[in-house]
Amino acid sequence: MCAMTTPPRPILYSFRRCPYAMRARMAIKAAGYQCELREVVLRDKPEAMLQASPKATVPVLVERDGTVREESLDIMQRVLGDNDPGAWLTPPSGTPAEMAGLIATVDGPFKHHLDRYKYATRYGDDNGGAGVDPLHHRAAAIEILKGFEDRLTANAYLFGDRLCLADVAAAPFVRQFANTDAAWFAAQPLPQLQRWLESILQSDLFTGVMTKYAQWHADQPGVPFPD
Repeated sequence: MCAMTTPPRPILYSFRRCPYAMRARMAIKAAGYQCELREVVLRDKPEAMLQASPKATVPVLVERDGTVREESLDIMQRVLGDNDPGAWLTPPSGTPAEMAGLIATVDGPFKHHLDRYKYATRYGDDNGGAGVDPLHHRAAAIEILKGFEDRLTANAYLFGDRLCLADVAAAPFVRQFANTDAAWFAAQPLPQLQRWLESILQSDLFTGVMTKYAQWHADQPGVPFPD
């Protein structure tokens, strides 16, 4: 019987423009966690990824021992649990529980409204109609972001004077919201939120995980990441 081979490094299935994958890649880069990145095209998902995670969404991290992590926040906490040089898991103000609550707001209500603002025709309304009102959901999302603005008026980041897990978990989704109508977003009275978002998007941390890679195929090696 042939012995099973262990992959030389963990495998990360990713899609460059997915906000969930963005935040996972930023955590992996910050932690210095070495893996093999396999860029996925969502309309042509590789069989190896589907076998590892029938959920069929990115990101997916397959560790060397075969453990599969298919939620971005789980991946972030896993790699930072090993090495957290920026102390992202321990915010300088507030508590980890409060930080988790803010991330839950991003992943729950904010994401709900973001999707219905950006992709309104994909959703039926409460009366079975063809679509929802995107401006209603934009207004609801802005109310959540006003709470971020209040935080950022007092501090440079969401939980104090330095980056933490909440900032990195939230920023890709605020970016997506802002880009839906960039001129409208820029005109909103949210100067601290806009400053915060721009500072993250211009950082080496973010730009360093937004390299374009070709689609991975099963007969090709992945890309060492971080490179």
